[in-house]
Amino acid sequence: MQRQKRMALINDITGFGRCSIAAMAPIVSAMKIQAVPIPTAILSTHTQFPIFYFDDYTSRMSDYIQTYKDLHLEFDAIATGFLGSKEQVDIVIDFIQTFKQEGVFVLVDPVMGDHGKLYTTYTPEMCAKMKQLVQYADLMTPNLTELVTLVDRPYPTTLPTFDELEEMCQQLSQQGPQHIVVTGVPFNEKQILNFIYNQGEDYQIVMVDRIGEDRCGTGDVISSVIAGSYLNGYSFYESVKRATLFASKCIDYCEKTQVPNYYGLCFEEYLYELGEE
Repeated sequence: MQRQKRMALINDITGFGRCSIAAMAPIVSAMKIQAVPIPTAILSTHTQFPIFYFDDYTSRMSDYIQTYKDLHLEFDAIATGFLGSKEQVDIVIDFIQTFKQEGVFVLVDPVMGDHGKLYTTYTPEMCAKMKQLVQYADLMTPNLTELVTLVDRPYPTTLPTFDELEEMCQQLSQQGPQHIVVTGVPFNEKQILNFIYNQGEDYQIVMVDRIGEDRCGTGDVISSVIAGSYLNGYSFYESVKRATLFASKCIDYCEKTQVPNYYGLCFEEYLYELGEE
């Protein structure tokens, strides 16, 4: 009997707020994939809360990972999320170089900013460092802010055309990833566009209803469903479709039950659906 599929999740661990590994691990597990967390930081709540405890794990990451090297562990996929420093990017690149064997894919969610603004940690030096990580990605899930940053373009003042999105994705793909989805692009007041680029193929789109305001952790939910679905044999398009529909269902539940936006997505209500084929 073949061993259970296994995915490394490189992200922070946040106790309350449904984001990062706290969201990714149960989602991947529900899809019958063993989740192996590799923490970049430990937080009590995420940084959108008025108070939070933060423990930078950078200095301990290499020792943590060395155990997996010594055990000669094998992974079927590697998914990365928010990285807070160039040192962390170097550690992640070393991890990928060690564990990415034939048939193993890497999903990189760049998590650099949103709404045309980069996070304060993303200096020009850090942005250049992230471009090095892009070279190792097979799948990427940038939003529009991250896409234009990675291809050295200004944030657009109007919605880019599909041809413009395709051109930028093609430019990003030349750096490494074969499959890219530009997530969460506001198409109009009622719809959100997810633009899918597969190297050497025509672009595809997935539209979902725009439900309420932005919610913390949505990107982590979407990227983990994409990674798990792709590992389980779905096409990239179907993986994106499953992820966005799942997230929309969770957001709709949150809106109906008046869950604060910074509490994340109530994905627990629908986890069982991810295990159904």
